[in-house]
This record gives sequence, structure tokens and C-alpha cells, in this order.
Amino acid sequence: MLKSDRWVVVGLDTGGTTINATVLDSAGRFLVEDMAESPSAVRQGPDKAIEALAQSFTDILASTAIAVSDVRAVGLDTPGPVTADGVISSKGATNFANEEWRGFDVRRGLEARLGLPVVFNNDGNAAALYAHHEHFGPETALERSSVSVIVGTGLGGGVVEAGQVIRGAAGMAGELGHIWLPMEGLLAPGQPMPGCNCGLPGDAESIASLTGIEKNLLPYWLTRFPEHELARKPVGVAAKLVRGYGEAGDPLALKIFEQQAMAIGRLLTIAANFTDPHVYLLGGGVVEAAPHFRDWFLERVRAHTVLRAEQQRASSIALVPDLDMAGARGSAIAARAMVQAAALAG
Repeated sequence: MLKSDRWVVVGLDTGGTTINATVLDSAGRFLVEDMAESPSAVRQGPDKAIEALAQSFTDILASTAIAVSDVRAVGLDTPGPVTADGVISSKGATNFANEEWRGFDVRRGLEARLGLPVVFNNDGNAAALYAHHEHFGPETALERSSVSVIVGTGLGGGVVEAGQVIRGAAGMAGELGHIWLPMEGLLAPGQPMPGCNCGLPGDAESIASLTGIEKNLLPYWLTRFPEHELARKPVGVAAKLVRGYGEAGDPLALKIFEQQAMAIGRLLTIAANFTDPHVYLLGGGVVEAAPHFRDWFLERVRAHTVLRAEQQRASSIALVPDLDMAGARGSAIAARAMVQAAALAG
């Protein structure tokens, strides 16, 4: 057990299928080294999902031999669309399709179940917060700013200023995937305008995401490489194989990832003009590929990121570490910060 003068917070990262949990102590040490996953039950509705979160909370405390009385708060994150306070969109969300989720306050639901304060962030913001603190370390994290871009099924991320996530009035700040990008010079001749599930044509997610590959990039490039063996597979299956082809230097795959790198570079160029961060952090997608391919992609992103000379001297582009654990750890960091702020205020 922890000594009486010590306390911890728990971080819970909730997705469409799994919950990942972690524990962070008052000194800023994570007490869980590896993934601690359990089923999220979100497809069974809010009641089952809240119970699954409570079980994950109980299990992670048992695995670290920590008493509930030592827990001061819980950090929670979920995918969006969701408000700053943890209310699922009234239209539902991709991972929360059950009608009972529409307008459900997941933060208050968990808070009532556990009897502990719950701090909420969307999953992109939680990952961005962890990436920021891990990159800078405790000595300088509160003095620096960052923009994180995380490529997955969609394009997530977040903006951190002085160690704090910029959440916005409705909790939807940092939705980098839905920023419109100029397409001139990015699309090949005759390539259709890419569409996004959000309804906005030509945003960052429509290019730089697995969904962008499946819906927009791969179908077009297969018309230019009609004999390619990926043309013989269902597009959803083929899209997941593109990265492996890219690692092998396949010309079709390189065309796709060059467009993704250009899109991310243009996104970072826009970010440079509205937030001018100390670091741009990239995670997911090609960043998790073989080192030679990851380095090639990162260099292409840098080549397409237009910074002023002063910005080039003051900033850098780096990788998001420990991405699988970033959500839970970022949620825990947010909960710890809340506890510390309350102690100072009180």
C-alpha cells in the first residue's frame, strides 16, 4: 500500500472495444509499465460501459496493490464527438452508436459510480497531453507549447500551451483532422477532391488517415496502377496493407504516403501561423513503421512544412512516444494536475 502522505490518480482510456488503465502517483511516476486492457462494452450501452470502467478501475488498483482511499481523482478520455465536459454528441459518435449514448454525460456517470472526481478529455487531447509532457519532461513541460498530430483510422491530435490542453468552449479545439487544406499541388491531375466522414471536402483527415487511404487515395491510385496486386483485394483490406508496401518501396504506396506527408506538412504550416508551438509531435500511421520508412516519411513532412526562419530556429518536429499508452497516461496527467491545482487553491 502507499503511505498515508502519498496519493495517486487513475487514468482510463476508453475506446470502441477496450479500456486501457494506468496509475500515476503524486510524485509523477507511472506505476504501470505495460498496457492494462479490458473490454469497454460501449456497444452494450452506457450502463454496461460505466460498469466496465469501474471494473477496470478496480482491477488496476488491485494489480498495483493500491487502496481506493489513496485515489484522489480519475482521468477519463473517450473518442468524440464529445463536449469538454464529457457529454457524447446528441447525434451519437462512431464508437458510441447505441442511441442511449446520444447526449449521455459519461464523465458524470463514472463520477457517480466511483464517488471520485473525474477529469475528462477527448482521446486526441489526452494523447497530446502525454506526448507533450513526455517530450519536454517535468522541468520544462509547463513552459512549452506543442501541436500533436496522430494518424489512425481518423486524424486526431491536440494543442498544448504552457503544459495545458487547449480545449475550447465546446471541447472541440485541436480537431486538427477537420481543418481544411489547400489542395493545389497536393492532388494529382484528375484526382477527385477527397471527402471526409464529417462532410467537409478536402480536410486533413480526408488525406492523412487510414479512412482517407481507403475512401480517397487508394481508389484513385489503383486507377493509375491497374495491375497492382492490391487491386485484387477488397479496398478495406487493401488499405491496411499499404504501409507494408510502402516499407518495401512500392511506387503506388509511396505516391499515397507522399500525399499524406504533404497534407500533414500543410497542416503544420497552418498550425505554425495560429499557435507557433515549440514542437510539432507526430504519432500513429507511418510513424510506427520500419525505421527507414518512418525516417523517409518524417523528412517528407518536414519538406512540406513551411516555417519562417525564426520559427525554424525555435521549434522542431518529433515523434509521439508510447502511443498505445498515451491516452491513459495523458488522462492521468490531467487528473493529477487538477488535484494539485485544488490543493494550491485550498
